[in-house]
Amino acid sequence: MTSLVQLLTEVRACTLCAEHLPLGPRPVVQADSLARILIAGQAPGRKVHETGIPFNDASGDRLRSWLGVSREVFYNAKQIALLPMGFCYPGTGKSGDLPPRPECAPAWREELLSHLNNVQLTLVIGQYALAYHLPGNGNSLTEAVQAWRNHWPHIVPLPHPSPRNNLWLKRNPWFEEELIPVLRARVSELITSDS
Repeated sequence: MTSLVQLLTEVRACTLCAEHLPLGPRPVVQADSLARILIAGQAPGRKVHETGIPFNDASGDRLRSWLGVSREVFYNAKQIALLPMGFCYPGTGKSGDLPPRPECAPAWREELLSHLNNVQLTLVIGQYALAYHLPGNGNSLTEAVQAWRNHWPHIVPLPHPSPRNNLWLKRNPWFEEELIPVLRARVSELITSDS
């Protein structure tokens, strides 16, 4: 089996779907075999593509707030692995960013996940990650998030933390009242001080 370091080098050099990417390939991923938390998102946005740092935008600010972690903890690969469904910015459509490129997950995901044997909590963010990690789990993202207790404490489905979801958050106050405090406590349990 390929080592995780070698695999990440291969992922970061990937050009599999280059001709479909408006800004060209720039795979953005963070992983270490010691990570106890996995964040399975959708795909990098334009700002993340520009910096090469996952969740380095308003979505990341909100996500870190939900988790109750600092940037230092969030960007420590030994604490948190960040594996979106697509590693490159897919471009923008009529209502936001396009879906993750379909070539990415089949090419890389299983092998990457096979190296993450210490993960005890997987945060599944958005419909594409939900379809992969919790297939057949409800008819909508809202239903899946409402049923978060069904997979607790190992998997937690979340809405995307994008500012575009402000209306969803306003319509679903239970999310920040019920789920977020419990999620923060779980994340705090899993964050180790010696990493």
